[in-house]
Amino acid sequence: MKRLFINIKELLQVREANTLKVSGKDMKVLPSLKNAFLLVEGDTIAAYGAMESVDTKNADEVIDATGKMILPTWCDSHTHLVYAGNREQEFVDRINGLTYEEIANKGGGILNSAKTLQQTPEEELYEQSRKRLENVMKLGTGAIEIKSGYGLTAEAEIKMLNVIKKLKENYPATIKSTFLGAHAVPENYKNNKDGYVQKVIDEILPEVGKSKLADYIDVFCEKGYFSVADMEAILEAAKTYGLTPKVHVNQFNAIGGIQAAVKHRALTVDHLEVMPDEDIEALKKTVTMPVGLPLCSYFLSIPYAPGRKLIEAGLPFVLATDYNPGSSPSGNMNQVVAAACIKMKLTPAEAINAATINGAHAMGVSRTHGSITKGKKANIILTKEIPSYGFLPYDFGNNNIDKVMINGEFVS
Repeated sequence: MKRLFINIKELLQVREANTLKVSGKDMKVLPSLKNAFLLVEGDTIAAYGAMESVDTKNADEVIDATGKMILPTWCDSHTHLVYAGNREQEFVDRINGLTYEEIANKGGGILNSAKTLQQTPEEELYEQSRKRLENVMKLGTGAIEIKSGYGLTAEAEIKMLNVIKKLKENYPATIKSTFLGAHAVPENYKNNKDGYVQKVIDEILPEVGKSKLADYIDVFCEKGYFSVADMEAILEAAKTYGLTPKVHVNQFNAIGGIQAAVKHRALTVDHLEVMPDEDIEALKKTVTMPVGLPLCSYFLSIPYAPGRKLIEAGLPFVLATDYNPGSSPSGNMNQVVAAACIKMKLTPAEAINAATINGAHAMGVSRTHGSITKGKKANIILTKEIPSYGFLPYDFGNNNIDKVMINGEFVS
């Protein structure tokens, strides 16, 4: 099947295959072609160029994109999309004055979600999760990372990872899985955190590793959760199974997690709402990418990751949703891009770069995703008629997507 888009007002994020991420001042540049065409053959981007050089003879379908723009689908590199139930009561509790930590201390938070998930059959967990995945695909997400971490027992963590595997098998979106057994200390280990860390290392991690159910390893490195030493012990053990670190750090406190993550060659450090200068310095000239999660900051009314400062320090920057039931119950990457512009002071070009090419690199798929490049997957967003790409974050409350294509097929 050859699909030809013609009269594209502007084709965004047009890059050569050797660009796998962008950093610092280069994030201000969003390469584009105006009055363009784009040819999709099967599941692949076959050609693009100026309209005066288009050849329509061999196309099976011609799609007129007059007044519309095309950009690559969003690459959401940090989600917890597989979960059971919801936590709207905690939302009300926060409005009534309780903090995230206070809710967690009374059995809410992650432990609440873990209890619900443990009691939910795998088939039901899959049904809940597939509906969320279908929704975010319609909102333009073509590649997504999904974490475990709401199981906190060997059986429940494996159940989550099996659901992620089933989603991979049944949907065209590219999915990466992350083992986050160290998301919180379970109730029955309340006074024996070291015992739980050892359980993750000795019992759960080997089962995950042998079954090849995860691509990455994650730890929630934060006061009241897991220390830097805990994180390092888990990351070290994960090397046996070839799991690359992508870790939660600096959400509420800076406790040295950035430096430890860099030492273990983490692909990403995520959250970063609390970011002292020395932690920014520690990320320079490393393989580790900083990831901001603005919808979490919006929902919890906590500071935003200093995206502007990180970019001005010459670093790459990534945007993701943190889609989860407790602190970011939304997988809408369009809202993420808008929040980054409004609250983090990123330009629209920087935000789109952070949510496409850099998001792809943050989940190890930038050779096939994240830009309009010959030979890459035909994962594209066709906008409605809009005046400029800056209109996408500006018009933040409305859906400006006409169609989404993933692997060369339109999402219905």
